[in-house]
Amino acid sequence: MNYKRKNIFQRRDFVKSLATGALLVPASSIFASNISINKDSAKEEKITEKVKNAMLCMQRASWEQGVAAQALLESGEHELVYLMAKEAALRQIKDGRLSIMYSDNGVTDPAASGEMVFRMAQKTGDKDLMAAHKKMLDYLLYKAPRSEDGIISHTISEPEFWIDSMYMSPPYLCVAGEYDESIKQIVGMRKALWNEKAKLYSHRWHVSQKKFISKNFWGVGNGWAVAGLARVIDDLPKSEIANKNKLVKYATENIDGCLSHLRSDGLFHNVVDDKNTFVETNLSQMLAYSIFRGVKSGWLSETYLSLARKMREAAYSKVDEFGFVNDVCGAPFFDSPGRATEGQAFFLLMETAFKNLISK
Repeated sequence: MNYKRKNIFQRRDFVKSLATGALLVPASSIFASNISINKDSAKEEKITEKVKNAMLCMQRASWEQGVAAQALLESGEHELVYLMAKEAALRQIKDGRLSIMYSDNGVTDPAASGEMVFRMAQKTGDKDLMAAHKKMLDYLLYKAPRSEDGIISHTISEPEFWIDSMYMSPPYLCVAGEYDESIKQIVGMRKALWNEKAKLYSHRWHVSQKKFISKNFWGVGNGWAVAGLARVIDDLPKSEIANKNKLVKYATENIDGCLSHLRSDGLFHNVVDDKNTFVETNLSQMLAYSIFRGVKSGWLSETYLSLARKMREAAYSKVDEFGFVNDVCGAPFFDSPGRATEGQAFFLLMETAFKNLISK
């Protein structure tokens, strides 16, 4: 049997194993045997399934493909993650950026697909996925536009730092073993965008003009930061304890800064300290996810759980009969309440983190 034909049969066997659930985490394993499933659990699982289906039906840009796949990866739905990884690799362009649809000004956004491509390459032995991962990593390390002190720009057209990047590239760099680079990027973004008094991040900084393009404390931007830090904290090895502790401090301060603006309904304003901006859903999901994950991993105090549960309840109240999470900072322009892939994904991430927490 020649190599190409042998490879086809190996792929077929792999897909068959996925279909039979060999790589899937069964729903029953979400809860430990000593935890009784409350009367709302079945209802919550149905809602979560609807949210997932709605997410998969949405059109997706590079970072949206990445965060959607991350939600499925963390919930253990590896069959779907593999399919999304293959599509991310199909849409990889010559410079190495993943998940590109025709044109994309993002430098770090495509890296949001990096972890799922890497994980599926490791799990399946798919050589195409491994090659795609290496090209994406090579782009970040050696080709991406950077500032003089080596911090990666968020966009190609302008030398700007966006707080969104805190989620897009450092977690991928970390799981790829580039610990020093991951920390370097976090520290550099924090230096440019962190407001020590407010304990919040501004959104955009223009490097060459040395001024804020957007100084506002955008809620979802701070959510990207906290969620990105939570992932890196959990993925750093024990040998990186000093850096882990530093990031725990960063994440906790940011969580506190956000929570000081939490509304009585468990939601936030789009600009968290500006009550004239619309009320938004996704930051609550992003913070709840990060808190549940932090408490589960032991780097965050359980005292945060009551507010995390409140934010989770608020998110549930925004899910409609079709599974859309409503009133998130909405695509495609993210300047009004609406729907977005990232809003769907973070509902799923929040639910996985919550179930992992209560299963202990």
